[in-house]
Amino acid sequence: MQKKFRKGLLGLLGMMLLAVSIVPAHAGDLNPTAPPGPTMKTLDQIPPTWDQVLPASERFKLVMGGAAALDKETGLVWEKTPSSNSLGYNWGDARSHCFNKIVGGRKGWRLPSTDELASLVDYSMNNPTKLPSGHPFDNISLVSSYFTSISTGLDVWHVYFATGEVYPVNNTLAGLAWCVRGGLGN
Repeated sequence: MQKKFRKGLLGLLGMMLLAVSIVPAHAGDLNPTAPPGPTMKTLDQIPPTWDQVLPASERFKLVMGGAAALDKETGLVWEKTPSSNSLGYNWGDARSHCFNKIVGGRKGWRLPSTDELASLVDYSMNNPTKLPSGHPFDNISLVSSYFTSISTGLDVWHVYFATGEVYPVNNTLAGLAWCVRGGLGN
């Protein structure tokens, strides 16, 4: 019994010594000693969480040599000039169009989800489009709607920027593609 007690006591003392050697005497200064490295982000570089409402003058920032616009409300990057295919695409071709797209010298584009595309709609606007006043985008169609990545059977969701409507249509009908980069996608 004494051997078991001594063995247990030695094990406990060993664990206590190990714990004391691991835990520093004090935490020290928590402020960084240098600017963030290439993999570190400052707070202003962390993507937004969709909880803010910014005026258009602060919301959008041209990026990628002016070929795209960063939406600071959502953290998404939109091509500045969406497709202008006068005949439109079917849904599959619109998806391929974005997957193969190169904007600002970069790939990685996709069709946006319904929520993402609808986040560009500003229902307070009565301009030709329901986009925020002062937005940086060019060539926004008022006669066609834009595909989203969301399908429900034979229907695919669209956003129509002349009215701000979001609705499903048959996936074989023509629509346009407005490609986005970032976010979670679908």
